[in-house]
Amino acid sequence: MIDSQYTKDLLDSIVDGITNVKGEDITILDLREVENAFCQYFVICNGKSNTQVSAIAASVERLVKTEMHERPYHVEGTQNKHWILMDYTNVIVHIFQNEHREFYDIEGLWGDAIETRIEMNY
Repeated sequence: MIDSQYTKDLLDSIVDGITNVKGEDITILDLREVENAFCQYFVICNGKSNTQVSAIAASVERLVKTEMHERPYHVEGTQNKHWILMDYTNVIVHIFQNEHREFYDIEGLWGDAIETRIEMNY
C-alpha cells in the first residue's frame, strides 16, 4: 500500500508520462520494506531507441512538473540515452534501452522489493 497521497500522485504522473510516449515493460518496485533502500520506489521502463528513451524522460519531466509542480532532484544519462535515471527523491525513475535493462537487471538486484507490473493498452 502506498503510504501517502503525494507519493501515489507522483507515481501516477510518472507512469502517465511513460505511457504517453509508449514506454514499455513498466515495473514499480516498492522498496519501503527493503533494508538500506535509499528511496521508497523505483519505476523502471524501457524504450526501443535513444530517441524514445529521451522522449520518455522528457514526457515524465514535463508531466510531473505540470501535475505535481516538481522537478527531478538529479538526472543522469541524457547524453548517451542508454539508461536515463531521474531522481525524485522518494521515487527514482530508470528509463532503459531494452538490452541495457536486461544487462543491469535492477529487478533482480532488488529481489526483496514488491514488484508491480503496469499493464499497457497499446
